[in-house]
Amino acid sequence: MYQYTITKKALARYHAYHPAYFPIIFLKEVFEQLSPYFNLWISAELVTALYEKRERENLYLLVLITILGNFVIQVAGAFLRRASDTAREVLDNNEAAAFYQKTLSLDYDKIEDPKVHLLRRKIRENSYINSYGVVFMRNLIEMLFSCVIDILFAIILFAEMISFLSGVGIKWLGLLLIVLMVGFTAVNIVLQARNTKKSAKSWDRVSAVMLDENRLSTGFPRTGMDNRIYSQQILINKIYEKSNKAHFQAFSEAYRKIFALSVPNIILFKLSEFCSYLVVCFYCVLGAFPVGSLIKYVGYLGRLTESVGNFFYILNSLKTNEQFLATYLEYFEVKNEMYQGDLAVEKRSDKQFEIMFRNVSFAYAGTDTCALKEINLEIKVGERLAVVGENGSGKTTFIKLLCRLYDPTEGEILMNDFNIRKYDYRQYLDLFSVVFQDYNLLAMPLGNNVASSAEWDTKKAEKLLCEVGFSERYAGMEAGLNTPLYKDFDEEGINVSGGEAQKIALARALYKDAPFIILDEPTAALDPIAEAEIYSKFDEIVGDRTAIYISHRLSSCRFCDKIAVFDHGRIVQVGTHEELLSNTDGKYYELWYAQAQYYA
Repeated sequence: MYQYTITKKALARYHAYHPAYFPIIFLKEVFEQLSPYFNLWISAELVTALYEKRERENLYLLVLITILGNFVIQVAGAFLRRASDTAREVLDNNEAAAFYQKTLSLDYDKIEDPKVHLLRRKIRENSYINSYGVVFMRNLIEMLFSCVIDILFAIILFAEMISFLSGVGIKWLGLLLIVLMVGFTAVNIVLQARNTKKSAKSWDRVSAVMLDENRLSTGFPRTGMDNRIYSQQILINKIYEKSNKAHFQAFSEAYRKIFALSVPNIILFKLSEFCSYLVVCFYCVLGAFPVGSLIKYVGYLGRLTESVGNFFYILNSLKTNEQFLATYLEYFEVKNEMYQGDLAVEKRSDKQFEIMFRNVSFAYAGTDTCALKEINLEIKVGERLAVVGENGSGKTTFIKLLCRLYDPTEGEILMNDFNIRKYDYRQYLDLFSVVFQDYNLLAMPLGNNVASSAEWDTKKAEKLLCEVGFSERYAGMEAGLNTPLYKDFDEEGINVSGGEAQKIALARALYKDAPFIILDEPTAALDPIAEAEIYSKFDEIVGDRTAIYISHRLSSCRFCDKIAVFDHGRIVQVGTHEELLSNTDGKYYELWYAQAQYYA
């Protein structure tokens, strides 16, 4: 017997997103299922009244009941359908918000963990295929409500027929027909359970093909500059043709198998339905009930047998869907493991925070190769530190550890002689203003992007935008800081170039006014002269704060107090520009003259 443990757990979580949703749906289904039963009942009464030639007043009364009854049912149903549509919108929005809130609440190392990333991708891709997961569960629960209400109505009204049969007795032929009807239904249920499992396996194969197809759709854009220059469309079309062929073959095989499996179910259902008709007709001929009742009892039995079959189909489908729900729940059960700390960060107006890396090594999840190896470095108060090195040398990883987006695999990082893990995590993060190389701007007003909050200080934001070289573009913005960036949510939004976006990101870092300013190659989209100008201005703007710069252009780092040279995850040199350049055998000398030849 199925336990539906996963479904119950997922349903409890899903229901919490909008507790009013399922009660509204249940009431809606009550009125939707009431309509056919009411009309079957009133039709039977009208036919009986006409057959028995009742008085005209009696007929008028039945017609009035028909009109009023349908009016009440339809009005209530329409109201509940509207309420259910609204509730579904709220439910979907709350579910999406909960999903993204979970993502935002995860430790950064979990976000970049390949296993967690795969979970998110599976949930998204499963939703593309028959809405597997929580949406499929919701649809099945709604169908289950419909079936249960249908069965209850049918049983209640079917009891009336049984009471009539007691008047004529259970004849052997009638009993045989009832046994056949129940038998066909029971065999159909058992067969349906087996077929549902086989059908699920067929759909699993289809799902695998569709997952590959979805990945192709996101991995190979049909338009773009590269496609046109290199005529890639020919290659992409061949890949799509191969994918479409696999898609068609998988669907064809699945539908053929599902059709073959469904034929016995259809035959058994029709035989059960036929027996129900014979039972009603047989006892009607015997005079067990009025001729008009033939209409409603045939309808009741037909809906009952159909709903019983659907009921067990839904139960089997719920069990099949549990594999997709398990993925959904697994994502919500991912736990943060980074120690949050409880030591308050001292609020110092003098920004006296010193940081020391002591024998720090680090390896990303899923690999044994260290991205950083035995890093020892002291960052003094108010110091200008440049971090240089080739791509993949560990510069950005160093910044991630400094900002405590990751914890070291080995060694420790100290701030004012305390391990940074001991400090309150949120308070520690507030010490840093960072412009990462993969920074993001939001499709919101410029002021929100600079301040990273709902409100902003206009004078401060405008001053900083001017200092980072954005004044010329800003002068052309009639709405000023209220100008929306991009057109995602506002047709009046403006698009900014890569260089302009980097300047806004720089202004955002300065606006935070944190003790540490970190620039992780934020000026890659700028020309060397513009980059040098911004760095020289930054040196003035930073003031007594500690600044760390990462740049491939070594000329931009000449003004720094200290330069740390990274190579293959290690710090191979530390010193001033002049000191490092005097060592002709050093890595810095090699990097400097490799670039200098292009500017000579």
